[in-house]
Amino acid sequence: MDQSQAPVLEALAAHHANPPTAFTPPGHKQGRGADPRVLQALGPDVFRSDVLAVNGLDDRTSSRRILEHAQELMAEAVGADHTFFSTCGSSLSVKAAMLSVAGPHEELVVGRDAHKSVVAGLILAGIRPVWVDPQWDPDLHLAHPPSADAFDTALREHPDARGALVTSPTPYGTCADLAAIAGTAHRHGRPLIVDEAWGAHLPFHPGLPTWAMDAGADVCVTSVHKMGSALEQSSVFHLQGDLVDPDVLKQREDLLGTTSPSVLVYAALDGWRRQMVQHGRALYDAALDLAAGLRTRIAAMDGLHVHGRDDFCAPGRAADLDPLQLVVDISALDTTGYLAGDWLRSHHQVDLHVCDHRRISAQLTHADDSTTAHILVSALTELVDVAPGLPPAGKVHVPDPGQLRLEQVLLPRDAFFGPVERVAIDGAEGRITAEMLTPYPPGVPAALPGERLNGDVLAYLRTGVEAGMLVPDAADPHLRTVRVAVET
Repeated sequence: MDQSQAPVLEALAAHHANPPTAFTPPGHKQGRGADPRVLQALGPDVFRSDVLAVNGLDDRTSSRRILEHAQELMAEAVGADHTFFSTCGSSLSVKAAMLSVAGPHEELVVGRDAHKSVVAGLILAGIRPVWVDPQWDPDLHLAHPPSADAFDTALREHPDARGALVTSPTPYGTCADLAAIAGTAHRHGRPLIVDEAWGAHLPFHPGLPTWAMDAGADVCVTSVHKMGSALEQSSVFHLQGDLVDPDVLKQREDLLGTTSPSVLVYAALDGWRRQMVQHGRALYDAALDLAAGLRTRIAAMDGLHVHGRDDFCAPGRAADLDPLQLVVDISALDTTGYLAGDWLRSHHQVDLHVCDHRRISAQLTHADDSTTAHILVSALTELVDVAPGLPPAGKVHVPDPGQLRLEQVLLPRDAFFGPVERVAIDGAEGRITAEMLTPYPPGVPAALPGERLNGDVLAYLRTGVEAGMLVPDAADPHLRTVRVAVET
């Protein structure tokens, strides 16, 4: 195929050159009805390009196959059999992937470090999770993706499980041994879904970790807005092999997706694919060089330790690391990532990626350059200087992994939709949670519906919130109370 083409962008250009008079949505009619104050803030071109995908960009029957052609180009660019675009983010795409493999009351083997969107899929579908524990680093208090052996054990103990799901890379950039996990799943005759939301860039440079399709995964979900050049909510899911029916996958996406997809999102996905095919290697040559230089400069600062492969990649830990995720341990500064992140934003207008009880991280992409690198280094240099004067850091109680792992008592769906009551957090130990309690970012639930709460996890969440942790999905974000199942 001609990878210099960008079907959606080309169709938009044709639409602009000869705009029809539309008596259809969107109601702003290419911006003519938009409030001038909105036009001033967003720009008129946003509204000019906000057209219907069907009976707008294409005709009523999609006879020009614009979107289909763009998806075929994406599939060829990354070596997948099929690719589907989503304008609802990977939070929808991963649910569609799950529903294409397992149905209500069927089992799915899932890494317990899954994102909250995966848990939402379990709740909506009534899928019964078979949890696989991540590999826990007790010294760094950090979870790495589960091992292939752990997936093999789960699949042997649950032969009726319909498939497996693993998250890789994690928001910290650590990667699973996907080839081994895919091989394990396939030996059991089951498909592997990879939540690769943080890995859109991986197919386009050999210096990056192996991406899911090359590792043998069956379905891969990726958020192009995270590490690519697309707009927020841009997601694609790729498919290969014959363990998942492409028609079923597309139907599941259609079940969950919007009937009014954003052509703006489609166009950005289309353009990003062409950019990566034509320039990705050179762009990531530069990005990787920039990251290597930044690692050296930050590591030279007193009190800052930049995590690398020596910290994260070893037997019992991660299999690989995305070097574009700069994860910095600041515990020697005697402060938390929560406080440091807030200070950097308020004093330097620097927004960081993940901030936890002892780390901050900066996500680099091909869009970064010497200017943004200088801003980051300058801000961190001043952070080191002012750290002794920051407010006292709250002590977060981080339990050992055995205490972090809660017992799944009810199906997530049954706990979430069943009768609930709200109890004080001091009285929640031993109760079954009916809500997700998710430190965010990175968005991995510390407790999810159907799990029995213990004192250690409650202390972790309570002390975390006191120290600056955000738990935005809790009914009470201050965590004075918790929603729990009514047990009879």
